[in-house]
Amino acid sequence: MSTAETKMREQICALGAKLAARGLCPGTSGNISARIADGWLMTPTNSSLGELEPGQLSKIDLSGKHVAGDLPTKEALLHRSVYDVRPKDGAIVHLHCTHAVAISCLDPSCHHNAETTLPPITPYFVMRVGKLPLVPYFKPGDPKLADAIRDYAKGHRAVLLANHGPVVAGTSLSAASASIEELEETAKLHLLLQGFKPRILSDREVRDVEEAYPS
Repeated sequence: MSTAETKMREQICALGAKLAARGLCPGTSGNISARIADGWLMTPTNSSLGELEPGQLSKIDLSGKHVAGDLPTKEALLHRSVYDVRPKDGAIVHLHCTHAVAISCLDPSCHHNAETTLPPITPYFVMRVGKLPLVPYFKPGDPKLADAIRDYAKGHRAVLLANHGPVVAGTSLSAASASIEELEETAKLHLLLQGFKPRILSDREVRDVEEAYPS
């Protein structure tokens, strides 16, 4: 095992522990993956992100074959589909964090618009998430979900799976983690503001942020 792979295994476990400590992955929900030179590392199926061991992580080779570690997450195909259409990204985090899942369970008529489930409440949401489209519902692990997510992930670093939760890609584990945590906080803010009339960023303000902090 290379030094780079050993380090990446340790980073995935550290991230899992951090997300669990923040209450973002209850039970054995959620999964993390990272691109390595000869394939991908993924968290195993039915594992708690807060209790991962480096040697336990699943290794998938470039052909998609499981070659080491425990059996991979049932969402392995979903992760690989996102990597296929986002070749510059090196990590993916998928969580069942409460507030984002709540948004994913709303009738689409309750979403901000047809392009994004959440409005641009803060500039940090624009910087780290951008638009958050809703991917239609498929049961977890369904190959059709892996196929469906491709069209959405091509132009978005983050997507929301209907009645399921967010999937966020990033150039690194830290980037993906920062984005999905910002997404969850924005979902929480959005729900807290229900019944009020929030001020959201204007189109011009969104463009200013996008130009100042290109993704």
